[in-house]
Amino acid sequence: MFSETTQPLWALVPSLLAIPLILATARRPNLRETWTLLAALSQCAVVLSMLPWVLEGHVIESTLWSLAPDINLSLRVDPLGFLFALVASTLWIVTSCYSIGYVRGTREKHQTRYFASFACCLTATIGIAFSANLLTFLLFFELLTLTTYPLVIHKETKAALSAGRKYLAYTLPAGLTLFGAICWTATTAGNLDFVAGGFLSTKHGTAETLQLIFLLFMIGVGVKAGVMPLHSWLPSAMAAPTPVSALLHAVAVVKAGAFGVLRVTGYVFGPELLRDIGAWTALAWFAGITLTMASLLAIRQNNLKRRLAYSTIAHLSYTVLGAALLSPWSWTGASLHLVFHATLKITLFFCAGAIYVNTHIENISDMAGIGRRMPVTMAAFAVASLGLVGFPGISGFASKWSLALGSLEAGQGVFLGLLVLSGVLNASYFLPIIHAAFFKTNPAFDRVAEASPWLVAPLVITATISVVWGIAPNLGAHAVDLAMLIATSVTGEHSG
Repeated sequence: MFSETTQPLWALVPSLLAIPLILATARRPNLRETWTLLAALSQCAVVLSMLPWVLEGHVIESTLWSLAPDINLSLRVDPLGFLFALVASTLWIVTSCYSIGYVRGTREKHQTRYFASFACCLTATIGIAFSANLLTFLLFFELLTLTTYPLVIHKETKAALSAGRKYLAYTLPAGLTLFGAICWTATTAGNLDFVAGGFLSTKHGTAETLQLIFLLFMIGVGVKAGVMPLHSWLPSAMAAPTPVSALLHAVAVVKAGAFGVLRVTGYVFGPELLRDIGAWTALAWFAGITLTMASLLAIRQNNLKRRLAYSTIAHLSYTVLGAALLSPWSWTGASLHLVFHATLKITLFFCAGAIYVNTHIENISDMAGIGRRMPVTMAAFAVASLGLVGFPGISGFASKWSLALGSLEAGQGVFLGLLVLSGVLNASYFLPIIHAAFFKTNPAFDRVAEASPWLVAPLVITATISVVWGIAPNLGAHAVDLAMLIATSVTGEHSG
């Protein structure tokens, strides 16, 4: 077992080491994919081994590189970073299994580049989760942008290349904006280390100055989080293979953006300062508008992956809204939704990919009757859909309930109303798919059966996890305990 102080460093090693091994075995696909699976399992094991320390309140720190006195690239494991890293490393295992079935089933080209890029993305994601300060966060945040690009353009079609250009056109300027915000913060506060409850205060500038810095931060991380009007790259990126879409939505890019919002609001500015300068109100309304408008736009999408993309935009704003409301329960809900949305949404994308591999169907209007021939896949789709609607007994209910309590705790009943409206809209764009799949018939599907076990097993696993967490949300990963630790450390109050 590794020492406590070196544990964050070792968490980066499996995915980092997998990159050259994958590239070196390009002509031996079985061995290449073995490296991928071994790296995913190892990384998850290293991250999971830190759970007892984190639950006991330990903050684990390591220094990667000292650039200058008091300027370090450092890693730190706290409850929020651990929760994000655990989600990413766990879902990399099932995504890797799914990817093997998908790329073989569709005979994708450039499979070695695909798996190597996946490993790069997971290295960046774990680095983001465990960043101890804004400088380290920026390094891994931008590394994630660059390593995801080959996955977005993987098919190298006209649509994929256009989506890649759009992705960079949004994310690279956002990175520069984030860099500007960090430089301004460094010169203003002389500190970049994340502190629960925030390290900035009114002594670091006027309200207008601090509002402007906050705006730059929100643009910098908000592009990846898909907050409107910074969202339009995300539906376009659905030109990528389905496992990449799953990575974008559930494991890495957009989750990194939502995680960035939590880091900035809770560990740079903090609740007290955000109330003093009134910035929380603007962020809450941007999130509230986004979760409503994205849900309305989802209803209009006939392409399944695009509908799921707009659903992701809406649900990421649940996390942003929870962060903005600044109450213990809202922060508990925001942290839980980071976890529970991941397993639910990755299930939906896995289902979409299994349907595509088997039938090459991409549009919802062509899916009537598919549930009769692919009952396991569509049952998992139904479970995940109901979870995102907020159906009791599935994990999404717990996070939505916490966010609802947080809205009331903050005295903001209007946002509770928007959460309820969003749930109704979620039902309006998910339930018709389920109904048509199981209660309509289509002779074209008579010879269709379930997809390869490589595709079906991962979606069954993630759907099952979502049900188990719906019944016992604290089981295994201690998600509720960690979410409450996060909320208490940031707000200074208990949510229990």
